[in-house]
Amino acid sequence: MTETTPDRGPAVWTSIRLFGLFVARGGRALLFGICAILIVAGVIGGYVFGRQVTYNELLATRDQVDQLRSENQSLNRKIVDQDTRLSTMQTNLKNAQDALNAILPSKNTYHLDPNQSVIVGDGHLTVGLIGAPSNDGVNIDINGKVQPAVAGQVINVSPDPSTNCQVAIQSFDFFKAVVTASCASAKAQ
Repeated sequence: MTETTPDRGPAVWTSIRLFGLFVARGGRALLFGICAILIVAGVIGGYVFGRQVTYNELLATRDQVDQLRSENQSLNRKIVDQDTRLSTMQTNLKNAQDALNAILPSKNTYHLDPNQSVIVGDGHLTVGLIGAPSNDGVNIDINGKVQPAVAGQVINVSPDPSTNCQVAIQSFDFFKAVVTASCASAKAQ
């Protein structure tokens, strides 16, 4: 019987020759050189890839910043418009409140025109302005008694023994007088 060596084929011989080349003295340097070139190529490739990814992210960020700027400007314009509308509405509200206060004065405060009288103090008093106010004061009629008065003066009146009332002259000008009037039950002694 004869022994035959198996045929390894050309690919196997090429691998063996390359291995032998790398194992040899000059082959080690070649292997080191190839590894160094591959490492440098990997570093350069990674750097270029990283720069490209970073550049794409930078472009996307810039686009987003531009979009947010335009939205911010739009919202700022809306805020200015709303502030203008709010200011207008506040002015209108103040004017309406002033008109309402002129028509319906605060509690126990009355605006008297010349030769006008009103019933005040829960119906206990009739207060009227006699003639137009002068520079010095006003003539005020309280339950049929005319009295001269000045701004700030408080007039105490007792329409009956169980009720004490006060009429105070708040202010006056040539066209009207502002008075406050209130009544309270007299305290038992």
